[in-house]
Amino acid sequence: MIQQLSIFAENKKGTMADITSIVSGAGIDIYNVVTNDSAEFGIVRMLVTDTEKATELLKAAGYMVHIGECLGVKIPDDVGSLNTLLKDMTAGGINVDYIYVSYSRDSKTPLAVLHATEYDEVEEYLEAKGYELV
Repeated sequence: MIQQLSIFAENKKGTMADITSIVSGAGIDIYNVVTNDSAEFGIVRMLVTDTEKATELLKAAGYMVHIGECLGVKIPDDVGSLNTLLKDMTAGGINVDYIYVSYSRDSKTPLAVLHATEYDEVEEYLEAKGYELV
């Protein structure tokens, strides 16, 4: 499992710079960031080196922050590898709430970061299909 920050942030100029300044200013490395926005607010999802410290600092700065669990699935750096993973998950009856692709610094391969329900079953299914999980 991977711990992920979800930050509820106002959609205005400078917000992302403020968030990244708070995190990086504390010596916390950001592995990945993805944003989903609406007209006025958005959700910033981050993978960082120190989830607890980043959460504390962001909350102190007035941001609403949630720590959630996600699953990291290493996929080959080949055309169609994400599609293969998604087809395998569909075949297994697994619903994906959201997914994005990051990069595993350790293995130097793409890493599909996904949120689903019933993680124990998802992990078991994907490992049986030969996927390496983080």
